Formats: sequence, structure tokens, C-alpha cells
Amino acid sequence: MTTTATSPTQPIPAGLHREQLLELYYWMRLTRSLEEKLVNLYRQTKVVGGLFRSLGQEADSVGSAYALDRSQGDILSPLIRNLGSMLVQGATPLEVLRQYMAKAESPTRGRELNIHFNDLERGFLGQISHLGDMVPVMAGVTLSFRVRRQRRVGLVYVGDGAMSTGAFHEGINFAAVQRLPLVVIAENNGYAYSTPLHRQTAVKELVEKAAGYGVRGDQADGNDVLAVYEVTRAAVDRARSGEGVTLIELLTYRRKGHAEHDNQSYVSREELEIWAAKDPIDRYVRRLTDSGWAESEELEKIDLRINAEIDAAVTLCENEPLPEPSTALDAVMVTPPRADLEWFRRLDA
Repeated sequence: MTTTATSPTQPIPAGLHREQLLELYYWMRLTRSLEEKLVNLYRQTKVVGGLFRSLGQEADSVGSAYALDRSQGDILSPLIRNLGSMLVQGATPLEVLRQYMAKAESPTRGRELNIHFNDLERGFLGQISHLGDMVPVMAGVTLSFRVRRQRRVGLVYVGDGAMSTGAFHEGINFAAVQRLPLVVIAENNGYAYSTPLHRQTAVKELVEKAAGYGVRGDQADGNDVLAVYEVTRAAVDRARSGEGVTLIELLTYRRKGHAEHDNQSYVSREELEIWAAKDPIDRYVRRLTDSGWAESEELEKIDLRINAEIDAAVTLCENEPLPEPSTALDAVMVTPPRADLEWFRRLDA
């Protein structure tokens, strides 16, 4: 990414340099712009299934994923609102668009939707929808790191609702006892679908739960990308040094419904306006320019670059074909039953 010189009025925090500050902006803006494009496609009935926005939560995904070290083989497990973390790890807009539209050339060849796909070499593990279940999965992944004496770290995201499930409890308890190199990001966005936090847990703050497992608990402003990066980077460093699990609560807000079909009628207009004023991208832009870390013109060039990248990806894949029915069992069963194969062939005919 090409940058121009500027005269900062404040020191750059968190051990980052100016190039990295601009990268953080790029990833957050790419996340939002890509989701806005997906909304347009959804309204044209070109998206298959649901569309899950992360509007207002881009900083927690991007800042936490940016704290990992891909060169060390670190890996994360995202949720449906962690598109930003997958982009940081190397997923591309083209893959995401194809996946949401169930194209034959999508990463899962049309067998799965939204961001349910993985690439272990790039460092992201495909999620499943069952709440909390990826915590024990990532406990197993990070146990393999320790058994093989690898200095790798795992990161897993959970929502406030998922922290009320048995799978979450079993997974973090096992990881804590085994002192595994795992960072658990608890995204407190206020609602488990439409259920407010106070109706599904008695604690005032999710970070309080860390004490029950004997692990370190930290809390940060999830709408401040640099605060998210700092708290996550410290947890990653501790995990890599053998200090075990950290539970990080990120305070943020979901400014759209659970999915595009959810009108969010359970949230007041006043509440939405309060959080719109705390928009993570707007806040970061002000901090970049007010601190002299970046010029407005540089950010505008990044915006233009992002728009061009997304437009090019849409042009490439929008009219691509859906998968042929006869390919449904490919790579699913070694030897598919002959009757099933004949049935799919008849669909193609």
C-alpha cells in the first residue's frame, strides 16, 4: 500500500507504524463496503439464504485478527459477523461474493453459504452455526499445537448468547485446565438475536466469567480498533509464551438485525442513534486525521481502491453459474451410492 509522508502530532500507539494504521483502515472499510454491496445483491435476490451484517462491529473483528501472526501459523475461528477477521487472514471479496451467491466456483462449490468456509493455510477455520461449539473445536486445535510443540496461537469468537451454552463452558474449561494457547473473544453487542444481555446471564459484564475458569479476563472498547488490537496482541503474546487462555470482552453493538430479514423492532431508535455516534470507522478516521497519522486524501484513495476491487469481483462472478446438481456429492462421499448418483444425473438431464 503506497503512502505519503505526514507529520504526526501524537505518537503512534501499540507498537504499530503508519503503514499498519492505514492497513487497519483498509480492512475495516473493505468489510463495510463489501457488506453494503452484498445488501444490494440480496435485494436483487442474488444472495442465496440469509445475509448477516457486522455494521458497527468492524473494529473488533479487524483489530483482533490483526493481532495474530500468520507467519507463525496462528489460526482463528470466526462467527457470522466476523467477515473482517477473515479478510485480514486472507479471504478475498471474490470468494465471499461467490459464497453468498452459492456459485459453482465458490470455496464450498455451493454446498454452504455466507462465510462458512475455511482455509487452514491462510489461518481461518470454517465455522458452524451452533452457538459456542467452535470453542471446544479450537481447544482441540490449540491442544494439537502444544502436543506438537508449535508456538502457534488460536483465537475463537463467541457472542454473549453463546457464552450461556454448555459447549462454551466445556471448551473454555478444558482449555483453561490444559493451559492452551487460546484467546477467546467475547463480542458483547447487547443482544443474543433479540434477547438482551440481562435476560440471559446474571453477570453485569461478561469478563467476570473468566474468574470462574481461572483464566485472565480483559475488557476493551470494541469500537476502538487500536484498543482491540492492543488487548488482543497482549493476549496472543501471553498465549505464545505458555501462559494459557485469555477471555477478552469487547464492548460493541450490532446496528442491524440478526440478519437482513430482521427489522430489529426490539431496539429503540434512541439506542441506535447513540451507537451510530460511536461508529468505529468514523472514530478511527477522526483519530487518524486529528493525530496527523494520515491525510484525508490518503483515506479517499483507499476508498477508491476498495470500490474498484469490489466492483471487479462482482463483475467477474455475478453471472457465473450455480453448481450442477450432479456435483452435490463430490468430495462428500468417497463412493456415493449409485441410486443417489442416478437421481442427481436425472436432475441434470
